[in-house]
Amino acid sequence: MLPNYGLGMTAQHNIATHEVSANDLSFTYLECGTGPLALCLHGFPDSAHSWRHLLPELASAGYRAVAPFMRGYAPTSIPANGAYQTAALATDANALHEKLGGNSDAVIIGHDWGAPITYGAAILEPERWKTVVGMSVPPWGAMGNAFVSNLNQLHRSWYMFFFQHALSDFVVGANNLAFIDMLWSQWSPGFLAPQDIANAKATIATPEHLAAALGYYRATLGTGFRDPALNDAQSLVQSETPPQPLLYLHGTTDGCIGIEVAHDAATRAPSNAHVEIVEDAGHFMQLEQPKKVNELIVNWVTSNAS
Repeated sequence: MLPNYGLGMTAQHNIATHEVSANDLSFTYLECGTGPLALCLHGFPDSAHSWRHLLPELASAGYRAVAPFMRGYAPTSIPANGAYQTAALATDANALHEKLGGNSDAVIIGHDWGAPITYGAAILEPERWKTVVGMSVPPWGAMGNAFVSNLNQLHRSWYMFFFQHALSDFVVGANNLAFIDMLWSQWSPGFLAPQDIANAKATIATPEHLAAALGYYRATLGTGFRDPALNDAQSLVQSETPPQPLLYLHGTTDGCIGIEVAHDAATRAPSNAHVEIVEDAGHFMQLEQPKKVNELIVNWVTSNAS
């Protein structure tokens, strides 16, 4: 059962929960409003509930705002073939666009893991998406550059390499997933979010769903399964250059991806893109500074709607 803690609605818009089959998976998703599709993709360790502040604002702006629980995150199903490479995740987003009746006016928004998935979906099938928003994980090769030239970022990203070892399945899952509490405290310093952390833990509470979440990292940096049928798509998504208008947001106190990585991304941004730094926000900026983040996103998608 999904949590109900009184934050799922405004005076105008209720957030409902539905299911849909797409790309051979059963997706559970949150939905609010009517109009062109606005697909909001969460990351790790997180849940669709982190979009609860944005969904009603998108609905008020005339969108059908949808936030799925991502591939392998409960209550969404686990893929039978265990594929978690970025191309598989991006094809999920495009399949959801199809199944939810999206058209060329749809927008796609992604945070953390949702960001590279968003970029990938927009690259693979650009006709589906009018505008793109990425948050907390920059495009344009900035992350790859950080891994080879920024020792501070390499230190921050230690967990990605730890996840390649089978021991991480036990360590992350131990003591009521205390590892997740640690990441949130490091990534959004000083931000207390017990309900959001509980929501995040609920998506990976079983060993199977935890393995799925770690599988994203193993397919990217390690020996995790990669579907050979997606080899060409994987090459495309790694270009990280969506052709649509793209807004990238990054928090000044992000303890997961340093602000200097965002500044580097800004120097690489093409003419169709804009980078905005969100003050007094860490990694989970949509929860820490919802009013500012909502305003930036809604203004971006509506100003690029025509």
